[in-house]
Amino acid sequence: MVPTLAGRIQTRLFLLATVGAIITLLIVPVLPGSSGALGDRYVTGFLVLAAVAVLGVAWELVYHFLMQFRWEKDWPTLFGLLTLVPEGLLLYFLLRSGAVDVIDPVPSAAFWTHFTVVWVGVWLVANGPMRVPFIRWRFRGGRVL
Repeated sequence: MVPTLAGRIQTRLFLLATVGAIITLLIVPVLPGSSGALGDRYVTGFLVLAAVAVLGVAWELVYHFLMQFRWEKDWPTLFGLLTLVPEGLLLYFLLRSGAVDVIDPVPSAAFWTHFTVVWVGVWLVANGPMRVPFIRWRFRGGRVL
């Protein structure tokens, strides 16, 4: 079954809140170019993760619109991985321009390392281990709840 819009949004938020949070906890202390107190770096890391989640809901609406032009109404799996490029670039430019003023400036290397590792981790879990504890996930249109 093709995931529904609601299912994709639920899955995205669930995976960012679980897998993304665990990866953020592990990677923030070793991010390149980061300085300052570890607590402040964690706050910035989790704010970036929250920005990815909020922006991701808007992206899902765009992707849903674009998928309506495809015969099977779904992306190939590789497209799901490659969407990290436009999403990452948009968030990076929003952070650089100061449009998201609640997040302190993040060094480029730290942002891209964090964003890429979280994105790939979430993508890998969504396309593999997620299907084990959530056996019916696929048949419920990708809805977690």
